[in-house]
Amino acid sequence: MRTPHDLSQPVSTPGGRRHALGSLALVLVLCSPLVTLAQEETRTPTDPTLEELLAEAFKTRPELQQAEAPVRAARERVPQASALPDPVLQLGIQNDGFNGLMIGEMETSYFSIMVSQSLPFPGKRALRSEVAKLGATAASAQMGRVRLSIEAEVRRGYLELLLTRERLMLLERLQTLWKQSAEMARIRYETGEGAQSDLLRAQLELNRLRQRRIALQAEERVRVQTLNRLSGRPLETPLPTTTRVRDLGVPEPGDVEATEKDALERSPELAQQRALVAQAGQQVALARKERLPDFTVSAGVMPRGGDFPPMWQANIGVPLPIFSGSKQDRVVAERSAQADASARAVEALEQVLRLRVRERLIALAALRDTAAIYRDGLLMQSAATAESTLTQYRVGRASFASVLEANTGIIRDEEDYLRTLVDAQRLVIAQAEVSLEPVASIGGTAQAAGGMPGAGSTPSAPASGAAPTGGSPGAAASSSSSSMSGM
Repeated sequence: MRTPHDLSQPVSTPGGRRHALGSLALVLVLCSPLVTLAQEETRTPTDPTLEELLAEAFKTRPELQQAEAPVRAARERVPQASALPDPVLQLGIQNDGFNGLMIGEMETSYFSIMVSQSLPFPGKRALRSEVAKLGATAASAQMGRVRLSIEAEVRRGYLELLLTRERLMLLERLQTLWKQSAEMARIRYETGEGAQSDLLRAQLELNRLRQRRIALQAEERVRVQTLNRLSGRPLETPLPTTTRVRDLGVPEPGDVEATEKDALERSPELAQQRALVAQAGQQVALARKERLPDFTVSAGVMPRGGDFPPMWQANIGVPLPIFSGSKQDRVVAERSAQADASARAVEALEQVLRLRVRERLIALAALRDTAAIYRDGLLMQSAATAESTLTQYRVGRASFASVLEANTGIIRDEEDYLRTLVDAQRLVIAQAEVSLEPVASIGGTAQAAGGMPGAGSTPSAPASGAAPTGGSPGAAASSSSSSMSGM
């Protein structure tokens, strides 16, 4: 019996030397991306293109100006809240009878000039100003959310572009595999060792790859235009990239307590809610203070003309809170209920933030372990399986269906590995964004959600052209986790 090593040696058949050359080329194609796997570092390299996109986005995005306007409006309310009411000027006349103007002739006829000013009870103006300041603080926290979201959008868009271009590279590799398979099927057919259907099927898969390349190129153009829109550039501006998805790696999950603390400190929603809690507390204090009466002070002079000396008057008015049981007291109760609701909202938000942090850390650890499996063995094993299958087909010990499955499997594993790296980077972006969105899925294997590029008929699905399906850790959270077969 020939060993796998023996099977890799040329066989004395017509065209054997061409078989050997084809097998050698296939080995080089399969192993070329694996050389760097052992040296891969789990880091996120600095990307000048990405940094430039982020800088331009922060300068040009209209959403930033839109978010700044309510903050400016809230700050303008602060001096309004502490300002005194406008004074009131009253001009009047008092006259005896209707037969003529009697000022200067009658003692009780005169002009009047009166000024009045309302004065809030001491402490009310300061509380009103504090309530307005806290409202501005809450509004500015929303500005922080907009900035975090803009950065996350750009980073996710750039990640999608990198993945699309990497998938195009995988498509090129798959095309090389199918060319090698088609050449071998042709040689076997010409020498009478293989069926014509094998050659036709290989040619069919090559044509399908051309279709998928068109779809991927269109997707790449859309990704570029989306990124240009996010950074305020003309939509068709070229975006050259040097970073590859393989360069990103999977970072260490990090310490749970430190990550939670960071999220609680940086969360715009939590900062906003805390400002609203403080504002609600000041509103309760103000509502209690509102039960104390304001004052209205007025003074006036009344010239009487003639030999009559002018008159003057001064007044102070105080409202009588005889209906406070149905008004002021109810305001205090209302504000207290609102303050309690705000406090409970902070507690709930802190719980959600802690949960999201732990979800992402668990998912990141799972993705890191999954990536290690791919990097340390699965990809090399998949390449070796494809090489062995094609070699056995060359000597007539394997069917062409096995070649189809092996070709599909290696690219499926390669794309699943890339998808694992991308899902990990999405978690990192969400962590930096302090996102409140849940992790959609962290279970299952790193199988693709559908067929792979060139996933033609396999023994298990001869008609559909789809490879076996599965789910990768975090794959459901990926908007671009669709397989290449659907391109």
